[in-house]
Amino acid sequence: MSSRPQSQRDPAGDRDEERVRTYVENLALTLSQLGFPRMPARVFSALTVSDTGRMSAADLAGMLSVSPAAISGAVRYLEQVGLISKERQPGERRDHYRLYDDFWFASFLKRDRMLRMWLDATLEGVDAVGPETPAGVRLTRMADFLDFIVKEIPALFDRWHRERTQRERGAGA
Repeated sequence: MSSRPQSQRDPAGDRDEERVRTYVENLALTLSQLGFPRMPARVFSALTVSDTGRMSAADLAGMLSVSPAAISGAVRYLEQVGLISKERQPGERRDHYRLYDDFWFASFLKRDRMLRMWLDATLEGVDAVGPETPAGVRLTRMADFLDFIVKEIPALFDRWHRERTQRERGAGA
C-alpha cells in the first residue's frame, strides 16, 4: 500500500494527482529541453494524462494554473504542428482540444509533407547555385538525405502499424 495520503488519490481510480502534476511538469521540461516552447509543452503534457485526451481551455488553465490567454497561444501552436485538434460538440459553447488518437503518427505524417517541401526547396537550391559548386555539393548531400528519409518514412509507418497490431493482439490474449 502506498504511503501517500489518500486525499491525493483520484476516487475513481488509482491516480495520485500530485504525482500526475509532477509528471506533467517533468514531461513539459523534457519537451522544452528538446526544443518545444514551454507553454505548448505543458498543455501537451496535460492532455497526455487526461483519460479522455480532451480538455477545454478552462480545464487546461485550471490544471496548469495559468491564464486562458497562455492556453490560447499554446493550443494554436499545437494545432499548427499537428499534435492536437480543436473540436466543439453540438450545443456546446466551448472549444475542446484533443490529442489525436494516434498523435505521433499524425505528427509524423505532417513532418513527411514538410520534408518533401524541404527536399523540393533544396533541389531548387542545387539548380540555382549549380551542382558542382561547394554550395551545390552541400545542398545535394542534404537533398540526398532528405530523399532517403522521405522514402523510408512510409516503410516505418507500415512497420509501426504491424508491430502495434501485434502488441494489441498480444495484450488482448
